[in-house]
Amino acid sequence: MAHNPQAPQGPNQPDPAGSTQMFQAFVDQGGTPGGTAGRQPTPVAPQSSGPRIGVILGIAAAITVLAVVAWLAFS
Repeated sequence: MAHNPQAPQGPNQPDPAGSTQMFQAFVDQGGTPGGTAGRQPTPVAPQSSGPRIGVILGIAAAITVLAVVAWLAFS
């Protein structure tokens, strides 16, 4: 008779992958990964404007360089 790895496991034969035990622990903890059911999400801190200022300054510098090149080319 062929061995069926997906056959139900008896109480003396634990799940070799452990997925059944992990799922049962997940359910027993309230269904959340941290185990605290009903926990409020932490508020998101506002982002700093550091990268945004860099992008704005970079675009301004590129426009300035293009304006100088165009002025030199047409004068």
